Amino acid sequence: MNILHIIASANLADGGPIEGAVQMAEGFARRGHRQDLMTLDDPSAPFLQGAPGRVLALGLGADDAASPWLRLQRRLGLSPKAAPWLRSHISQYDVVIVSGLWNYSTVVARHSLSRARTPFVVFTHGMLDPWFKRRYPIKSTVKQLIWPFNEAVLLRRAARVLFTCEEERLLAASSFWPYRAKEHVVGFGAAEPPGDPELQSRLFARALPALQSRRYLLFLSRIHEKKGCDILIEAFAGVAREAPDLDLVVAGPDQRGLQSRLEERAAALGLATRIHWPGMITGDLKWGAFRGCEAFVLPSHQENFGVVLAEAMACGKPVLTTRKVNIWREIEADGAGVIGSDDVPGVLESLRRFIQMSPQARATMGLRARQCFVRRYQFDSFVDGLERLLLECCGERADIDDRARAVC
Repeated sequence: MNILHIIASANLADGGPIEGAVQMAEGFARRGHRQDLMTLDDPSAPFLQGAPGRVLALGLGADDAASPWLRLQRRLGLSPKAAPWLRSHISQYDVVIVSGLWNYSTVVARHSLSRARTPFVVFTHGMLDPWFKRRYPIKSTVKQLIWPFNEAVLLRRAARVLFTCEEERLLAASSFWPYRAKEHVVGFGAAEPPGDPELQSRLFARALPALQSRRYLLFLSRIHEKKGCDILIEAFAGVAREAPDLDLVVAGPDQRGLQSRLEERAAALGLATRIHWPGMITGDLKWGAFRGCEAFVLPSHQENFGVVLAEAMACGKPVLTTRKVNIWREIEADGAGVIGSDDVPGVLESLRRFIQMSPQARATMGLRARQCFVRRYQFDSFVDGLERLLLECCGERADIDDRARAVC
């Protein structure tokens, strides 16, 4: 199959969806398929250098934005090049994957794919979770006004609308009206950790010398209010005296300027030397951080899947997370971590439960985390299922075409 994957940006700082798209490309290639990535990025964006596979960056660059109108489009993430390119090249692809909602790439997809013969599927990536309506009511009201004219049309005409778990699928139907979609739970996952574990651990220790040889809990995600970073700082303060040999590493890109406020709060709590901020880490440094931690902590208020949870479990690390992460039931059922509420008392209780466990109990939980990953979240198993589904969608399109020719 020739597959086109449409996503707003190929910037790895954006988290799970682009990480998944990159791994899909590698998984499809091993199965003899080709995936091209279409984005609205500036073609000269530095993060595109060395990007795997063929990336079609159709956003406006600085040289393109000659007029005030084009400069405004560039600032808003729009591109007049995207829709014409997609209409003229769509026949080269057997199937299209659209990742995400509520950005201009979905407008391009709806406009160019709805009437095309090429089948397409849509990954919502948790963007229909009702949490957003409660947290951002004004923005959600605006989205409801837009919904019938773009997202609803895109979902209705998609061959499948894909969800990573049953919880995400159930929540999606209650967000916007009207909602009609051919739903399919396809799962998700993470790749096996690559590289040399000992080398990766040494590289991370060298990159963060202030940590020295101390034990640490790891948070690795975007530094964003949705991820519960603020409640993690408060909860860690509550257990810091009980575990004087335990530090906290908060790693990830700071896209909204939240980190400086969190650092100030950590200093006010007397934790300036026990909370470490290495920024965004990738490759061997990222895996070294996973390998060396006591446990991985993700106190999110909303998470449709949480790729980093799967990555931590792949490294045999217990995960401490909340009931607002849609795979929490599976983690709890497998004994792979500690689950709590997404507030300071809930996260504090989870941290306390973990640090009060015996070393043997923590080691057993780590083994169960690894087993949970192998059984449920290996990326190759996910790609196998996605490949079957895409082939099925292609076959359905062929059947429709055959019936149309028979009528004619």
